[in-house]
Amino acid sequence: MKITGLQIVYGLLAIIGAIVTWYFNLQPMEMSYFEGLYANPASASFTNDLAVVVTTFLIWSYVETGRLKMSYLVWAPIFVFTFLIAAASTVPLFMLLRERHLMANA
Repeated sequence: MKITGLQIVYGLLAIIGAIVTWYFNLQPMEMSYFEGLYANPASASFTNDLAVVVTTFLIWSYVETGRLKMSYLVWAPIFVFTFLIAAASTVPLFMLLRERHLMANA
């Protein structure tokens, strides 16, 4: 199967998303991770914003998986990895897998 520029971009973003989030996740913290999410108004705003975006993505990706007749064995790890790794990695990863599925079925 041909690899497109868009697929390369999605793949790179998935890798970058994992690296830039986990770099900070592995730093020593003065408070717990969850306390840090609401440590100040800026972090609370970003936390709430991300929660809505991630929820929207997970609903959309579930519906899109069914609509495109992709295997839910693709979606299930995306769901889990969104919380274990980072949405910054799993959103572009799903987009990459979706793009490859669309090309395979074109």
